[in-house]
Amino acid sequence: MSMLKGSNVPVPAPAVRVELGWQTAPGTPDVDASALLLVSGKVRDDGDFVFYNQAAHASGAVRHDGKRPAGGAMTDSLTVALDSVEPAVDKVVLAASADGGAFGSVPGLHIRVLDAASGAEIARFDSQDAGAETAFVLGELYRRQGAWKFRAVGQGYATGLAGLATDFGISVEDPAPPQPAPPAPAPATPAPQPPPSAMPTPPPAAPPAPAPPTAPPPMAPAPPSPTGHPAASFPPPPGQPAPAPAPSPVRLTKVTLTKDAPAVSLTKQGGTSGAMRVNLNWNSGTAGKRLGKKLGFKAMQAMGARGALLPPSGELDLDLCALYELTDGAAGVIHPLGNNFGSLHAPPYIQLDGDDRTGAVAAGENMTINLDHQARIKRILIFVTVYAGARSFEGLSATVTLRPQHGAPVEFSLDACTVPSKVCALALITNTGSELVVQREARYLVPEPGVSPQRTIDKAYGWGLDWSPARK
Repeated sequence: MSMLKGSNVPVPAPAVRVELGWQTAPGTPDVDASALLLVSGKVRDDGDFVFYNQAAHASGAVRHDGKRPAGGAMTDSLTVALDSVEPAVDKVVLAASADGGAFGSVPGLHIRVLDAASGAEIARFDSQDAGAETAFVLGELYRRQGAWKFRAVGQGYATGLAGLATDFGISVEDPAPPQPAPPAPAPATPAPQPPPSAMPTPPPAAPPAPAPPTAPPPMAPAPPSPTGHPAASFPPPPGQPAPAPAPSPVRLTKVTLTKDAPAVSLTKQGGTSGAMRVNLNWNSGTAGKRLGKKLGFKAMQAMGARGALLPPSGELDLDLCALYELTDGAAGVIHPLGNNFGSLHAPPYIQLDGDDRTGAVAAGENMTINLDHQARIKRILIFVTVYAGARSFEGLSATVTLRPQHGAPVEFSLDACTVPSKVCALALITNTGSELVVQREARYLVPEPGVSPQRTIDKAYGWGLDWSPARK
């Protein structure tokens, strides 16, 4: 049963999963979950803000897990380990922000608090009165006499996530104003040229003059002193460390790729170094269950190799994979088959974290790309295959998020699959020589009889690898 605004319930679990949910439909704004860790009503610093651009608190107590589609609905989730929240923190605010519209256009907005261990619902609050707000505090977890409680809040903000975060003490980076395009130069009228026979021979070019020695950059003038003269600027005394630079404000930008805007430059977004996490969060819906009910687990095993490779649970098993090509010509595949999990600090600089064989892992499947070595990467194709539990992607749904350590995260959802596909190209990352570009593919491919999903995607994108049978 949904709680009333302002009511509260005890939270007996040591760790909870917080699900922000809503119904998806054409024109519905995208929604994001976030959490703020408060001490006496304010954050201590910008690190107390956990959201899509800052996915984990330094204490490890709060983590942003990301989005999961679920049959016409969507959830964005947080995990809060209440027994690990620092003693000074007395409240964790649970908020939502809308991107591309107001919450009045978001049907079915609600928040659920679940026991992280058992999945049992502890609390639920449905927002009923949203209008022009673009950010909402839906609830809060707070301490009372040594125990945790959840309160349904329902407070809206018309100033978006930036306004909400600023109210709690977060320093938010101002978005850069759009730069006007320079005017196009007028075409120059070519000067008349003499006929070729009369063209003078140009004199030999003079050797370039040596560059002048580089001067140190000019120092900015110090602020004026009370006497009106610029104050002197001195280095710190010997043995005394220089003052630490002021921390950068929190960056709220993100990129959502669509059919109309399918590509983005990671370089222009600031993603030029560090680790980039690639996350696949998928929902099997009823596809795996339909197959199990129709055939039975023993019947699935009787199907031969495919049936024998089903996970013991009989649930759907998708595999996150990548084809890679480096600038030195080396090429290969990263996938769970044959334990080809890759390497992060040696070629190919891509590593698969693990294998979610049921879709039940909250964080989904993750791959990491080391952008410190992006100059050695020519292209990477991220794709997903149906390994077991379903005959195709029909009836399944998924979201993909690329989260660079620096710069804005990039996310997109897969369109509904309408063909008997067992392999889907998700995103193509290409090094153009001057920038790293992410292209949304969302392309379902249908393997020919007897051809593996991996060979199918290799052929479609011209990788030219030699393949041999492999299994988990």
